[in-house]
This record gives sequence, C-alpha cells and structure tokens, in this order.
Amino acid sequence: MARTAVTYTPLVPNGHLTNPAGTTIDSTLVTNGVVINGVDPERTVLRVNNTATSAKNVTVKGGTGNTAFMAGQGDLVQSVGANTGSEFLGPFTSARFQQKGSKLFVDFESGFTGSITVIKLPKAY
Repeated sequence: MARTAVTYTPLVPNGHLTNPAGTTIDSTLVTNGVVINGVDPERTVLRVNNTATSAKNVTVKGGTGNTAFMAGQGDLVQSVGANTGSEFLGPFTSARFQQKGSKLFVDFESGFTGSITVIKLPKAY
C-alpha cells in the first residue's frame, strides 16, 4: 500500500503560528504509514498526539540510498504516552533518516489514534 502524504505546516519567522489541528491518525495511516515528500530533515519536527488508552510507538524509519550513510543506526522508535497532549520528535539527521527521493517515512504501532503535525522550522536569518 502507498504511504499517506502529509504536508508541512511552516513556522513563521518573526511571527506566530496558531495551533494546527494536524492530520488524524486513523487505521489507514497505521496500516500504510506516512510519507513526507520534499523533506528537509534538519528543519523537520513532528508533533504526535496519542489519544489511545495505552502508550503506543511512533517510528521514524532509517533512510536508504547513498545519502543515508548513517542509516545503520536504525529507526527512531519513540513511545507516546496514553492520552498525552503532545510529543515532539526531531529535527532529524539527513544522513540517518532521509529516504531516496527526499522523503521521510513514519510508521505507527497498531491501535495508535490521535494526530500528527509535520512542522518545518524556518531558516535562521
């Protein structure tokens, strides 16, 4: 199955961002996983909410290809507590997590419910 594409929510330099709702983590996202296209891992932060009644894992997959020379360190697996407000993951290292074609893959443990927001950090000025 094809992964579900989730787009960036950019932070606004010298401004503000109203709390975004994010993308609902449903059975499709749990089954297929998420892809972030055109990723800039060093400027990417994930906000993950878990509304399940037990802790669940979110996994950022290790990369593939020549650019992911640190992929041997493996996936990043983070437990997200039950009924939490938010967990933040990232920024990420391109050399470990970037997939071929400038993508980032995220998977969810079975039974995971909640939301994911992909935040893009602004460049320093």
